[in-house]
Amino acid sequence: MAQRPGQGINSPLHKADFLIEKVSLTGRSFEVLKLLLKNGKRETVYSFHTRQSDLARKLQLTRQALSIHLKRLRESGFVQVGRGFVNITEDGLKAIGYHSSPVIIIVRVSPQRRLEAIGRMKSLSAVEIFRVTGDVDVVLIAEQGRLDNVLETLSKIDGVIEIKSLVSIGGSSFG
Repeated sequence: MAQRPGQGINSPLHKADFLIEKVSLTGRSFEVLKLLLKNGKRETVYSFHTRQSDLARKLQLTRQALSIHLKRLRESGFVQVGRGFVNITEDGLKAIGYHSSPVIIIVRVSPQRRLEAIGRMKSLSAVEIFRVTGDVDVVLIAEQGRLDNVLETLSKIDGVIEIKSLVSIGGSSFG
């Protein structure tokens, strides 16, 4: 639950504290995050949460050999490495032939089956699922490689009236 400026105990407005998922942010930290969001670019990143010793064991490498590989990958911009995680960056995904162009799937659902159908959609292998208002009820963002699976599963959900997919062929940042 987020706190607004001045709502925290003994928290004057000029020293606003925010509580987000048990992490306390000062007003300045909140400003830093907002600036990063405003000036940042949304990218696809896959996070693998593991210790490097466990990753080395899975790859049958020594911890030192893995460290050398991760250093090269980090210097090439293909991964980000931190304590307990390795992120594959957008460039890293491209290097292994993965294309992150998303598919947008729009779904209309029968009003009588809406809650049940939307509940079943939560188990889909979609990147994001949005319940929306207007001419459709749900918008899903999926990876192209998983499109067939997502469409097949959607077609089996009782109450789904219509499914349309829009395959991205490129993207641009506007702003």
